[in-house]
Amino acid sequence: MTQLKRLTLTAAAALLAVSFGAAPALAQKTLRLGHLNPEDPFESHSGAMAAVFKSLVETGTNGSIKVQLFPNGQLGKDNEVIAQVRDGIVESTISSAGGVAQHYPLVGVFDVPFAFPNIAVVHKVMSLDSDFGKKFASDLEAKTSGIKVIGLLDSGGFFAFSNSKRPIKSVADMKGLRIRTMTLPTHETVVASLGGQPTPLPWAEVYTALQTGVADGQMNPIPIIAFAKFDEVQKYLSITNHIITPYLWFINKSFYDGLTAEERSVIDWAAVAAVDAGRGVSRVIEASDKGLPRLAKKMKVNALPAVELQKFADASQPAVQKLIADKFGAEGMGMLESMQGAIKKAGM
Repeated sequence: MTQLKRLTLTAAAALLAVSFGAAPALAQKTLRLGHLNPEDPFESHSGAMAAVFKSLVETGTNGSIKVQLFPNGQLGKDNEVIAQVRDGIVESTISSAGGVAQHYPLVGVFDVPFAFPNIAVVHKVMSLDSDFGKKFASDLEAKTSGIKVIGLLDSGGFFAFSNSKRPIKSVADMKGLRIRTMTLPTHETVVASLGGQPTPLPWAEVYTALQTGVADGQMNPIPIIAFAKFDEVQKYLSITNHIITPYLWFINKSFYDGLTAEERSVIDWAAVAAVDAGRGVSRVIEASDKGLPRLAKKMKVNALPAVELQKFADASQPAVQKLIADKFGAEGMGMLESMQGAIKKAGM
């Protein structure tokens, strides 16, 4: 064999090797997933969801889909990242109701105070497995082109109030307190109906607002209060369990539709498993030293008796229901009635 022929065969073999070696890389798809909370799967439910989803998708697709995680709001404010997903700039996001509301205001139907009697009912209703969850997601998708809902769950549990001024033991104690809320009219109405001053702020600004006194307090589930370290800037924690809000998990519809049938199947079941993990982590944090016991080391904690909670409900429920009726009309009341029917059925 001549040297020229040997060199030609060697070059051809190298070219084939490069071509075959590059094929998987060219075929690989990247799914960028953003969320607001810490990356550690043992600190936040969205951290757990993202970690489980990444593992299951990458192994389930044999590496044809690579999942890149962007925790702690790295991609921007919640509503901005949803817009990025709609536009195909980012493939997926796990979003709070505050961000969702700027794209789909009807998410506010979940905010009727004391609508859910317990967390078990929340899990049954606030889910894509429920008839109501399917109806809600379908309506959201129809009114927000470009996104598909792949997950629906609570934001970490029932809300409690924290503040730096005084313990909240009655409705009267709410008077004048500047309470940070999400940019949700329903949340603002809850606080105002109880005599407080709603102070809507994006999540990234909350800690500093509490630290500097721009806001006296805030309301969130125990796991979120814990991982956000609000015990460093808040003195009082009052267990009211007055509302529970959803987190929505979106994926860009064009990206999803462009996957193979097998890849879509993996995305679907991985999201279901990840949502289960997220719910579980929230409950574990609530029940462990990561939750209330840790907060109680720095904060003065009080739980309100049923008689006082009824006064909170009497003051806030009619105000939020009126807001939904005024803002969304028959459509909003129809969605609210569907949710209330699902809650009643789930509690039987």
